[in-house]
Amino acid sequence: MSGNIKILGGGESGTGAALLAKTKGFNVFVSDSNFIKPKYKELLIKYAIPFEEGSHNKEIILSADEIIASPGIPENAEIIKLIRERGINIISEIEFAGRYTKAKKICITGSNGKTTTTLLTYHILKKAGLNVGLAGNVGNSFALQVAQNDYEYYVIELSSFQLDGMYKFKAEMGVLMNITPDHLDRYDYSFQKYIDSKFRILQNQTQDDYFIYCADDDVIIKEMEKHKIISKQIPFSLHKKFVQGAYIDDNQIIVNLTNNRFTMSIFELSLQGNHNAYNSMAAAIVASSLWIRKSVIRNSLSDFQGVEHRLEPVIKVRGIQFINDSKATNINSTWYAMETIPKPIIWIVGGVDKGNDYSMLMDSVKQKVKVIICLGKDNSKIHNAFDGVIKTIFDTTAMAEAVRTAYYHGQKGDNVLLSPACASFDLFQDYEDRGYQFKAAVREL
Repeated sequence: MSGNIKILGGGESGTGAALLAKTKGFNVFVSDSNFIKPKYKELLIKYAIPFEEGSHNKEIILSADEIIASPGIPENAEIIKLIRERGINIISEIEFAGRYTKAKKICITGSNGKTTTTLLTYHILKKAGLNVGLAGNVGNSFALQVAQNDYEYYVIELSSFQLDGMYKFKAEMGVLMNITPDHLDRYDYSFQKYIDSKFRILQNQTQDDYFIYCADDDVIIKEMEKHKIISKQIPFSLHKKFVQGAYIDDNQIIVNLTNNRFTMSIFELSLQGNHNAYNSMAAAIVASSLWIRKSVIRNSLSDFQGVEHRLEPVIKVRGIQFINDSKATNINSTWYAMETIPKPIIWIVGGVDKGNDYSMLMDSVKQKVKVIICLGKDNSKIHNAFDGVIKTIFDTTAMAEAVRTAYYHGQKGDNVLLSPACASFDLFQDYEDRGYQFKAAVREL
């Protein structure tokens, strides 16, 4: 095969797509408006893939037959507008890689819980001895793995941004955890557009495929009424029971599939809390539908280690527990954190607001939070929401300052919770950088 493929973004997904395109005989060029990290640059050089960084050469890019764009590039970027005007096809790395694998793809999306559920599902399949890869928002680039490996299964975490660039791709198993307002700045502040994006997980599914969904999420249930869903629908719930599906009854997780029933005490789960019960049920449905042995599912759900930067206990300092929840980049994630963490909480919050409505947190904050520490360049929305509700609110612009302030106002038995409810890009490279800086600052106390 030949043809010109241009790739926008020289990160994990872009570099992986470039390598796959090269192995498939395409003429490839990578363009990144920022600087490409050394590890990705080395790969591009190793495979003799031409690239540019620091700017976009429009003439070269617009000569493409097809363009693979990083999920982080918004639709209103100048280069994307120019490409659309020329009528050049833009796809995601996931869409491109899906053309070149016959593996069964287990795709997990949702506003919250998708990373934990993805890693938990991968953990079970790996423990069962399946030939499985981990891709999407976690693990290595899907395209890179398709180029270099021959996996029979992939567990793929998909963001709405990745789904937006997928057209012919099919998830043999599509898992939808929940839908709450997130990234609305990317969707013209339209919640419906964001919902539409998440429901792309269903596209191209047949009656042989699976749609696994949370039956407690009113947004999902309402939206399902608008869609003709022909795949096998398998719900999970904390509150309802199903002939086919997963639910909790008398502190037992019960998974009912045709001729296959799995049960396990919720107290045996390594991840506690209602939100983790949802994650465990979703993963158990996937595993049960693949006929993985019940003992493997049970052992995997009880020994899973959790996700870095998601409700991650760091250390206790003079009886004050510090918890890293940097991955909480939206209101609903922070709501989950506050549900899980006992009071009193000193809450570190802030960053790049994505259209947040803090009223959803009001009850939790009133019940549990004693001090709010804002960490961001613009904290006005946080102040507007909580001034007069919480007596003590501080503004900080550096992680070390935020951690020291929390420590100074904490006492034995308090929980210092970094759960920003915002993106990280005002002060940090990404949520991982924010989490690492938090852990480093705590250890320096």
